[in-house]
Amino acid sequence: QVQLVESGGGLVQPGGSLRLSCAVSGAFSIYAFGWSRQAPGRQRELVARISSDSITRYADSVQGRFTISRDNAKNAVYLQMNSLKPEDTAVYYCHTLKINWEPGDSWGQGTQVTVSS
Repeated sequence: QVQLVESGGGLVQPGGSLRLSCAVSGAFSIYAFGWSRQAPGRQRELVARISSDSITRYADSVQGRFTISRDNAKNAVYLQMNSLKPEDTAVYYCHTLKINWEPGDSWGQGTQVTVSS
């Protein structure tokens, strides 16, 4: 079991950038991780995934704009978000992934990202 704590959310103008961080305690290197987001009135969306050996996968909605990475020395997962759009506004969650790359059982508390002028 791991514990995850997100940080780095905030208010940004359209076209801007943010970098989200996820600090992980417990076992780290064996896990795959993902970033999901939840906006009011919308379904939760899994936007980025990274395997234990740093293979990545993205939702079409963020492909080319978001980059997920991990630092095994720091037990941290990151989500670099560029060219942000108002529709990226959501609470972003870091979480583990199951072996089938679907969301696992360990989630952080979430961090709010608001894209607005």
